[in-house]
Amino acid sequence: MDDDAPDEVFTDLRTRHLGGWGVVQIAAGTGLAVYAMWAGVLQPGFRRVPLKLQVPYIPASKAQVKNVMTLVRGRTGDLVDLGSGDGRIVLEAYQHGFSPAVGYELNPWLVRLARFHAWRAGCHGKVSYRQEDLWKVDLSKCKNVTVFLAPSVLSLLQKKLQVELPDDALVVAGRFPFPDWSPCRLEGQGVDRAWAYSMQAQRQHTSQKNGNLRPTVNDSDDKLVQE
Repeated sequence: MDDDAPDEVFTDLRTRHLGGWGVVQIAAGTGLAVYAMWAGVLQPGFRRVPLKLQVPYIPASKAQVKNVMTLVRGRTGDLVDLGSGDGRIVLEAYQHGFSPAVGYELNPWLVRLARFHAWRAGCHGKVSYRQEDLWKVDLSKCKNVTVFLAPSVLSLLQKKLQVELPDDALVVAGRFPFPDWSPCRLEGQGVDRAWAYSMQAQRQHTSQKNGNLRPTVNDSDDKLVQE
């Protein structure tokens, strides 16, 4: 794992020129003032989302999307993007042969923006964007999962993925790596880097790590010691 990745990403985001269309998309992603009022005042449930799980919307760059697609090259079947934002990963995945390609996003403005992108690309009805909480999505049959989320979210999400995903699933993280996982492949450099994780290899690593610990009793307390 690249320990300096989060700082490097935030520095890049502060200095990167987004352009007019990027500003428009971020404005839509944040929901504008009307959405902020609706979420903060009229929808108490939204306010219960812990601050560390609230992820700011930043559009993925072309290089980031390309690197993610490189890591899933040669794979088939479905692809799920958790926290799909404006939907560009889902759309690109469908155009690379993944079906069904589904994005889960809690922000209704971003769901609408994603559907607009799909319509403009001639893929209306061919990809799916669902306004659902990613923590409640059943991932037990998903074979390909992509995420562009903050480190605080990834540290919790890795537990859900490890419990639910099948052994032959591949998880690809863009912008930030999973904090406790070992990637099987890397693609790109710096802020555009993406990390691929084999669920089978990850479970084997976790099993071996836990298997090297055995309980032992000494005179003062119970401890775990490494064999």
